[in-house]
This record gives sequence, structure tokens and C-alpha cells, in this order.
Amino acid sequence: MTHSAIAPPSIAEIARSVRGGAVSARLLAEDAIARHNVGELNAYIVFDAEGALAQADAIDAAVARGVDPGPLAGITVSVKDLYGVEGLPIQAGTRRELPERWQREGFLVRALRDLGAVIVGKTHTVELAFGGVGMNPNTGTPVNPWDPVEHRAPGGSSSGAGVSLWEGSALIALGSDTGGSVRIPAAATGVVGHRHTTGRWPTTGVVPLSTTLDTVGILTRTAADSRHVFALVDALAGKSMAGRTTSRHPLPGEAHPSPVRDLAGLRIGVPREGIWHGVQADIVAVLDRTLAELEAAGAELVEFRAPELREAGERYLDGILVQPERFESLERDLPGFGKVLDDTVGKRLEGAPAVSAVDYIGVLRLRRRLSARLQDRMARDGIELLAAPTLPLTPPTLASIAELESYRAVNRAMLSRTGPASMLDMCAVSLPAGLDDADMPVGLQLIGRSHADHALLDRAVAVERVLGTNLERLGAPPRIRSALPAG
Repeated sequence: MTHSAIAPPSIAEIARSVRGGAVSARLLAEDAIARHNVGELNAYIVFDAEGALAQADAIDAAVARGVDPGPLAGITVSVKDLYGVEGLPIQAGTRRELPERWQREGFLVRALRDLGAVIVGKTHTVELAFGGVGMNPNTGTPVNPWDPVEHRAPGGSSSGAGVSLWEGSALIALGSDTGGSVRIPAAATGVVGHRHTTGRWPTTGVVPLSTTLDTVGILTRTAADSRHVFALVDALAGKSMAGRTTSRHPLPGEAHPSPVRDLAGLRIGVPREGIWHGVQADIVAVLDRTLAELEAAGAELVEFRAPELREAGERYLDGILVQPERFESLERDLPGFGKVLDDTVGKRLEGAPAVSAVDYIGVLRLRRRLSARLQDRMARDGIELLAAPTLPLTPPTLASIAELESYRAVNRAMLSRTGPASMLDMCAVSLPAGLDDADMPVGLQLIGRSHADHALLDRAVAVERVLGTNLERLGAPPRIRSALPAG
């Protein structure tokens, strides 16, 4: 571990204290309010202090009556402004407020409310979630807390999510991940982000980007928190999806995974020839040291050929799948909004109507073939996880991507290592691995086979026990440290 720090209480511990009456939900909400915009990081487009206190008071009243408010009692949650939240406006990163019907809450927001969580506000997103950098000229770009001087990108499209976790206004951050929009901001800000297997949870109540690849998801401070929250929500998702046609087919024993206490026997494939190619040398050095730590702790590192990742990534960046789906849903769901899009989004959609049905269907079929081929080979060789960089470059300064062409090149790069798992319907998690030469976070991406989410998070917790949590490994970001009172 790079830094020595006292780990904060886990989400499970905090909620247990609220349920038992030892800590009030109102106290947690007041703490979130006090921490809102610590360091002037601009994580939120709207922060609902009054609503958070009202929710917290209702939880405390339930505890006083002897009613259990739920296993996430009092846990504060920031919500990406792509989700509907009753009573809060939604812009989805555009210049206009969306019609009121988009405020209707879908599965994930409702699930967290049912589990006792407290919604504190809506965090910034890239316009219509269409970008991996995190920049938004319309509503504002959150500040990456790791650079004490420059305004660096926080990663997107869930651009305010990781920032809200560091400022302490939220313990869970809701994002969405189509091509990397949970994992990218997690890596860029040094937190944990999990993309679940496509189709596992309903995407209701969320402005769509790609009907084929969209997933909802969470960012947390630690892998242990991520696993805990995922298990709780996934149980509700199982009930919600019961009787419906879905791509979800849990592995045997998946509903009750046995905890992995160490890394002995874990075979990790390292596909050096493709997804690692072209990554910044200092990032590769951080990840190599990290993998060496895992190997010393008992994991077996295996050189593994995965050309499917490279091809899937190239097809994702071609835009033949996502761009037509983005264009179609925009025309259908938000007529007229296409005329006011910022160039960072609008210019990338100009070619969408020209994509042929033959090419579109061809990509859908190709990704299924690639996924089956790669995952069959992983199973045959006993490879449980693939290790890869989450990002190939240091999060850029906003000044360096002011020109559209510069932005587009960096945007492609930031999506290039997360897009493959999305295209192949695999699950993946980004964990903090260290700091690069610019003292910015580096993310280690662990990619698991489809439907193996519980096993993936179980392994992520075992990895975290070796590497340490983000606070233990990285320390606190400079903008957070400087904003806290002395002592």
C-alpha cells in the first residue's frame, strides 16, 4: 500500500448504526450537506438539501417506531442527471430541461429508496451521456480533485459521480455505463466503478443512449462497498425481472457466492498484445507493479491472447452501433433537442442516418460471435479474469481539449479500453491502482465473463485486501485535503 490512512466505516457499518438507532439518518444528511461542494468541485447540477433532510427524518421516524427502514438506511446517494428523480428537474446534460415525464423514477432509484437510501441530488453528466471525457459546455464540467491547479476532466459520462464520493456528499454514486461511463470516471478520480453484465438490471427511468449496450450502475469508495450494494440491489432486480424475457442467466451458485479470502488459485489473463498496446508508459508501470503485488499474493498471471477485445473496441469506436441508436432515440424521445446539441455531441451524430441496416445488423452479430469465442477460450484455459488498463492516458486538462478535434481524439482514447467489455456483454470493475507521473489516479480494469458479477466483485474485494482501499493506496486528493479544516 502506498499510503497509510484510517479507512472510513463501510456502507454496511453505517447503515447498521442507523438501523440500530446509534446514528441518526439526519446526522448523515447534515454531514453530506456540509460537505457539498467542498473544494468547489461542481459535482452537482442540483443539490437537494431540503429533500435529503426530509428523507432522513422519515428514516429516523421509522426507527423510532421500531420499523426497519432497510439495509441501506440513511446512506446518501448522488444520482447522475440522466436518471429520473421525482420532484427534481432533469436536463441530461442538455441546454434544455426535459419534459416532466422524464422525472419518473425507474428501477435503480426506486430500489435504493426501498433499501432505505437518501437521494441528495443530481450530478453532472456529459450531454446525453455521449462521451467519455466528462466535459460539458452546457451545464458545467466537474473538477477532478486530483490536480490542485488545473481544471482536469473527471471522466465521463458520469462526470460528477466520482467527484461526489470524494467530497463526501454521497456514499453511493449512480452512473450509467454504455461504453465505460461508470469505469472511466472511477479510474479518473480514483474510486471503484462496476459495470454489470448487460441486461442484468432494468434501465427504466434513465434517458437511453444505446438500447443494446446501456447498463445502469454504481460507483463507491471501496470494492467491499460495491459488492455489498450490488448484492442488495441484485436481489431486488431478480424479483423485478422474474417472469420477463431477459439475457440474465446466473451461474450455478451465483446467488450466494462464497467469499474469497485470498487470491490463491486465481488465474488472471493479461492480453498484452491488444488492449495494453499504446498505453502511456507511466500508466503501464503502475499497473505492472500492481499486478506483481497480486502475483506475490497468490494470483497466477497468464499471458493471454484476446484479439476479440481489440476488434470489439474498434467496432465500438466506429460508431456503427451506438450512434444510430443514439440518433433514433433522440428523434423519438426528445424531438427538437438535436438542433441544440453542442458540437462535441452533435458533430459525432451527423453520420448516424447514413449507417446502413446491413452494417448495423452485421455489428450486432459480430459482437455475439466475438464474445462467445473469447469467453469460451477463457473457460477452456481456466482464466477467470482479464486485467487491462481502464484508461490509456492521464485525464486531460480542459484547456488541452478546447479544440473540437483535440477533444474527439482524447474522447476516443478514453473509451478505447472500456468499450470492448461493453461490446462483448461482459462485466468489469475498475479499481484504484496508484498514481501516474502527473499524480493522477490509474485504474486497473478487471473483466469477468458474462453473468459472473458476484464472482467478479468477490475477487475485487480480495484484490482490494492486497492493494488497500483508494484512501489507503492513493491518499486523499489535493483539492480535498486543502479544503478540509486543519487538524
